[in-house]
Amino acid sequence: MMLPEIGVILDAGTGIFRARDLIQTDHLDIFLSHMHLDHCVGLTFLYDVLLDKNVNRVTVHVAAEKIKALDEALFHPDLFPVKPNFEIVPLEPTVKLAGGQRLTAIPVEHPGGAYAFRIDFEDRSMAYVTDTVAAEDATYLNEIEGVQTLVHECYFPDGWEAKATLTGHSCLTPVAKVAALAKAERLFLVHINPLNESDQPLDLDSVKSIFDNIEVASDQLVIDV
Repeated sequence: MMLPEIGVILDAGTGIFRARDLIQTDHLDIFLSHMHLDHCVGLTFLYDVLLDKNVNRVTVHVAAEKIKALDEALFHPDLFPVKPNFEIVPLEPTVKLAGGQRLTAIPVEHPGGAYAFRIDFEDRSMAYVTDTVAAEDATYLNEIEGVQTLVHECYFPDGWEAKATLTGHSCLTPVAKVAALAKAERLFLVHINPLNESDQPLDLDSVKSIFDNIEVASDQLVIDV
C-alpha cells in the first residue's frame, strides 16, 4: 500500500514495482509489518523502481531484531551482490512523517511477530492491519479505534478458523467485528488467498449486519484516506 503524496509505502511485496509510476516525493519511507518474504522481497526491486526518479532518500523501517535477517539473508552477496543504497533503521513505536503526520507501530499476533500501522493526519486517520488473527479481544483494537479508513487482511473466508489460527491470518466475520468494535467508518479487505480466483472470494453479504461499509480491495485500487 502506498500513500504517494507523503512518500510512504506500507510493506514491500512483489507489487512494489507499481510504486514507480506513483512516486511524487523526493523521499520514500518504507515500513515493513514483518519479514516474511511476501512483505519484504520487493526491497530487491528498488533499483528498478527508482531508476531515473528524483528520489534523494529511501529509508526502510523494520523491527530492530529483524535487520540482521535483511542484511544476512535477503541481501546476502550470493543472492544480491550489490549492497542496497538505502538506509535500514529500527522501527520506532511512533514516527513523525515528513509531512507532519504521525505513524504508530502496533504489535500484532503473527508467527515471528508483526506490526500494524496507524497513521494520523490532521483531520483523519487510517490503519493498516495485515498478517494477524482478528478477534473481538485482539490486543490492537484499542490502538485503531476511531480510524476513518481500516485496511485489514482477510486471508480466509469463514469456516477456516483453525487454519487461520495456525498460520496467523484472519477469517471474514472476525474482521467485520473488529471494524465495528473499532468504530471505523469503512473497511477494505486485503491479503486474500491468491489461490481463490473467484469473482467473490468472500461473502460480504454475510457480514453486512455486523459492518456494512466493506469492500474487497483490488490491485491498483485508488482511494482517498
